[in-house]
Amino acid sequence: MIHDFVNINQISLTDVKRFIILAEAFKQGASITLQRPAYALNMFFENSTRTHTSFEMAERRLGVQVLQFVPSASSVSKGETLLDTLKTLQAIGINLAVIRHSQNAYYQPLLQAHLTLSLANAGDGSGQHPSQSLLDLMTIFEEFNRLNDLKIGIVGDLAHSRVARSNAQILQSLGSQVYFSGPKPWLTADFRQWGKFLPLKELLPQVDVLMLLRVQHERFQAAEENAFETQSYYQQYGLTPARLAMLPQHAIIMHPAPVNRDVEIADQLVECSQSRIFTQMQNGVYARMAIVAALLASQGIIKEQELQELI
Repeated sequence: MIHDFVNINQISLTDVKRFIILAEAFKQGASITLQRPAYALNMFFENSTRTHTSFEMAERRLGVQVLQFVPSASSVSKGETLLDTLKTLQAIGINLAVIRHSQNAYYQPLLQAHLTLSLANAGDGSGQHPSQSLLDLMTIFEEFNRLNDLKIGIVGDLAHSRVARSNAQILQSLGSQVYFSGPKPWLTADFRQWGKFLPLKELLPQVDVLMLLRVQHERFQAAEENAFETQSYYQQYGLTPARLAMLPQHAIIMHPAPVNRDVEIADQLVECSQSRIFTQMQNGVYARMAIVAALLASQGIIKEQELQELI
């Protein structure tokens, strides 16, 4: 089992499927036994509802005790480095730190320190969002019973999206075709290695999965924010009822949320029959239970054999 989970691409394709099977087992009511008390701290330096809450729900369902952390009230606000904060928490007895941070790859110096506590990356800037990728893969697998030979369309604010990068990389590795659409200035060079850019009207009729991305105003430069027009974006790139009719009937709609209604997707389509947006949120708890369980198993807090029996 892995000691830290910071990038979805750090695990093998076989392990991706094992994580999904374990998450599905938890979804069906499977439970595990802690060999000794375990303690977690969720350290969110950026705002979050879904990821923060579902990690805490996952931890509590596994019997882990969750301590509270408020960045503005911590010694980080006094200038303490994140590494020194984690060394302090480790000395106190924390087993797991779940971290969201605005800095891309913030975790690299932390991994080099070889901490005994485990790290779970809950999102780093515009870099990676591995737990979101795992829950997305779980949702796709539930629908199609496979992760290869699918056509995936990722549409929207590509430049600022850690979800887009994580999902594009892993889905291509798993053997699916990835397509991108949205404003061309947001198609940064790194995306070209994972898929092809298509106009939205060409992309929609052929995809099995349509992943919509939130417009991330908090990462905009001032000029970019001043030039953005909500109605114009919706008309050009949003999923309108007319564009929904262009999707194959078997296709599903996904969004990492929070959803900007009538921006990325029409308000009345957020919970339409093809939408799996709230299913993703539900699956997030079980995917994160699988992640937390694997990290605790690497420390001997959960017997690895117990997890293997669920897989």
